[in-house]
Amino acid sequence: MSNETRFGVGPSVNRRAFLITAGAAGAFAVTGRLAVAAEKPVAGGHLVVGLTGGASSDSLDPTLSASQVAGTIVKQLQDHLIYAASDGRGLEPMLAESWDHSKDLLTWTLKLRKGVTFHNGKSMTAKDVVYSLNRHRGPDTKSGGAAGMKIVSDIKSANDHEITITLSEPNIDFPYVLTDYHIVVQPEGLPGNSGIGTGAYALAESIFGTRYLTKKFKDYWRPDVGFVDSIETLVLNDGTARVSALLNGKVHLINTIDPKVVGLLKSSQSASIVPTQGRGHYSLAMRCDAAPYDNADLRMALKLAIDREDLVKRIMHGYGSIGNDTPINNTYPLARVLEQRKYDPEEAGRRYKKSGHSGPIELYVSDVAFPGAVDAATLYQQHAAKAGITINVIRSPGDGYWSDVWNKKPFCATYWDGRPTQDLALALAYKSDAPWNDTAWKRPAFDQLLAEARKTDDETTRTAKYKQASEMIRDDGGAIIPMFNQYLDGVSKRVKGYTPDVNNELMNGRYFEKVWLEG
Repeated sequence: MSNETRFGVGPSVNRRAFLITAGAAGAFAVTGRLAVAAEKPVAGGHLVVGLTGGASSDSLDPTLSASQVAGTIVKQLQDHLIYAASDGRGLEPMLAESWDHSKDLLTWTLKLRKGVTFHNGKSMTAKDVVYSLNRHRGPDTKSGGAAGMKIVSDIKSANDHEITITLSEPNIDFPYVLTDYHIVVQPEGLPGNSGIGTGAYALAESIFGTRYLTKKFKDYWRPDVGFVDSIETLVLNDGTARVSALLNGKVHLINTIDPKVVGLLKSSQSASIVPTQGRGHYSLAMRCDAAPYDNADLRMALKLAIDREDLVKRIMHGYGSIGNDTPINNTYPLARVLEQRKYDPEEAGRRYKKSGHSGPIELYVSDVAFPGAVDAATLYQQHAAKAGITINVIRSPGDGYWSDVWNKKPFCATYWDGRPTQDLALALAYKSDAPWNDTAWKRPAFDQLLAEARKTDDETTRTAKYKQASEMIRDDGGAIIPMFNQYLDGVSKRVKGYTPDVNNELMNGRYFEKVWLEG
């Protein structure tokens, strides 16, 4: 007998929906885009998007996608089985029409959509889905989505349009694992970087680090999405160049606007800014497996030596909130507020001396990591100096930052998007065996807390477990998380149908589904 969880209506939906839709409503109020639903979409035209987060080292292989540009291109080309709903109300069926689970939460059955075609003309079957999911499993996978798939022990196709996934341990949130942006459906038998998928747009041209061109797929299974004929995605890592391109009409959409230039867009007659409150956060990652960051006193000294309020005020200009060295904020279901860490240069200096370290701390940064990252590092340098800590800010090139600096240098600036659940947010970056554990912080007790929270639907128990997990990261982990950002997207007045999505910038990368061009 199964305990059915169809269309993602799961625990804590009411609270989550309230918290998140309140943030989305605030974004609507700022932009004045309330009448979108009443407008009739217009088909045709060429949409041009200017994005930061692209490099010549990018790949079309979704398992390797690690930047904004690669992530949004993958979404144009390849569909997910399940999406996180844009309004925070659970899950949205995509290539999986429905899903249910056994009473013990170990067996999940997904019924697949019929009549879906790949760009090469092949019909999608369960074999393609099994192949695609298995790309994120096993000891040799390099997938950024592998953390959530670790508990999958078997995947089988029951018939052409049904699969069964067996887990090694219970997980009430398992469908949310399948919303990870790396986990898309690809045709069995083709290379992982082929770019072939079932997506609304098919690849026409790709010049990594420079430009991508996609064209509407005529046989796409959803006739009510994808209104423009083609999409040109330009890599514009320089923030000033992106804003200039939008204001000059050379692009229709841009991402990751530096809060300090918001005023330029507010006074523009040709474009507007769409802010969305979410779970994304700016982070300074210390690798706990490398000296001197393997010393707990040094890590705490660096956490106490940063003035979070100053950074939010001077870097985010009001478009963000103070962080507390944990990736969980109050927009997550089952979240509990922890005692806020404060700037304490005196205690930071004491901990620094106790660590026994001498000499400067080297912090690698680039504005590709997050808007204003270089300025934030310079301010942090000033904050830490009051504690007697010398920080050398090493400015790294934007091109190659995600392949050569992040997850390699022992102390660097980085950015994390939020995830639909606490479990995914915590497991992806902090579980001991997570491929993207960029702080190399490994604690079996932490891993056990996550496992215990997954195997019950009792919210009181889960809330307590997640609070303990967040406290461990805050007090012992290698992440300095001084602030949560709002997503700041720039939108041409010619673009219609644009609505915020709390999951990520640019409508969670799904702008291509709903927007159209006017005039």
